[in-house]
Amino acid sequence: MSREGRSSSFAGAVRGEGHLCLGIDPGTAVTGFGVVRVDDRRRAELVECGVVRTSPRAALAFRLLEIHDAVTAWVAEFSPAVVAVEDVFQGRNVRSALTLGHARGVILLAAAMGGVEVAEYTPAQIKSTVAGRGAASKVQLAYMVQKHLRLESPPTPSDAADGVAAALCHSLRTPQVGHPSRRVPAMTPGAADAQTGSVTGSGILPGASRP
Repeated sequence: MSREGRSSSFAGAVRGEGHLCLGIDPGTAVTGFGVVRVDDRRRAELVECGVVRTSPRAALAFRLLEIHDAVTAWVAEFSPAVVAVEDVFQGRNVRSALTLGHARGVILLAAAMGGVEVAEYTPAQIKSTVAGRGAASKVQLAYMVQKHLRLESPPTPSDAADGVAAALCHSLRTPQVGHPSRRVPAMTPGAADAQTGSVTGSGILPGASRP
């Protein structure tokens, strides 16, 4: 497993005030992620983004373990209030949908075990919210991510941009992103009673007040 990405060059970006949302674009070969911070005045900045590439020759079970471990590490590193995950596109063929579903499953599990709220959005919802059109291309979506966060260039690779877009989607659709009081208790393996239930930059979300 390899991780690619860059962290924010802004002083105190990880320790600053505001709510963090971890966006994830699932994939068994490449899983993209993006961490976006939004403060109470809806000012946004990109804390970190990147991808994790699973071992190409490993069996599916071991790839899923690598994805689970990566998400667990992100949750521990950033302590997000919410994990926003892209849902399965209904137009995919059955085999692809099932494979992607495996990746989503371990991502949801890792978030739940870390006690983090999960929000799920379809690709069309993410594109419509971030780019203004549910049929926007990946290039158009990445461009709008760049504009929303006032980056010098779109996040790369594209899977990282998709992860950032998922985080932005939740941030734009939610008045107050993942208030800490909504955090759920962390689960531990073997618990008796199962609960149910890097490119960097900063910017201001639409409708936000400037300092």
